[in-house]
Amino acid sequence: MLTVYLLRHGETAYNADGNRYCGLTDIGLTERGVEQAKRVAFFLKDTPIEAVYASPLQRAFTTAALAIEGKIQIQKEERLKELDFGNWEGKTREEFVREDPELWNAWEKAPETARAGGTGNTGSEIVERVDAFFLEMLQTHRDRSIMVVAHNTVNRLYLAYKLGMPLRNYRRIVQENSAITLFELDNQGILSLHQLNTR
Repeated sequence: MLTVYLLRHGETAYNADGNRYCGLTDIGLTERGVEQAKRVAFFLKDTPIEAVYASPLQRAFTTAALAIEGKIQIQKEERLKELDFGNWEGKTREEFVREDPELWNAWEKAPETARAGGTGNTGSEIVERVDAFFLEMLQTHRDRSIMVVAHNTVNRLYLAYKLGMPLRNYRRIVQENSAITLFELDNQGILSLHQLNTR
């Protein structure tokens, strides 16, 4: 059994500005985002965590650093990066749907095969790499607890997949900035969700 404290990073300028889509753009946290990450440290202060993994993008890595307060060395993990949003990068949903509504419709109907923003990742590509990461963690940290800091769409696609939901429903799962989702993976890799989007 593996226990996972899964976080979404703290607020960024893109989040604050109409929730602009931020995939591989490497931006930092706002002041509010820093405070959100610091509150995670208080929430987890008595939690025994063996290891911390974070997306190498600075918004996630900084959130991890503030949340763990130097107690554990953070390991950067490429497989936790947000998906590539292609032509949607830096735009609000309202903006890019107005530009090309069919592209958004294709993603909404079948994100497992459609490419985000026309040129970005498919949902299946994300699920494959994130699931491979967690199955590796299950072997490496069996019967222990880890903290993982990643991104909104990556987290939701993975959770939808492991909970047996169609990937087109991933947006029904809420992942707010610096909120914690607690789950366990059993020895067969089956996920049990204990807490969702907790602060």
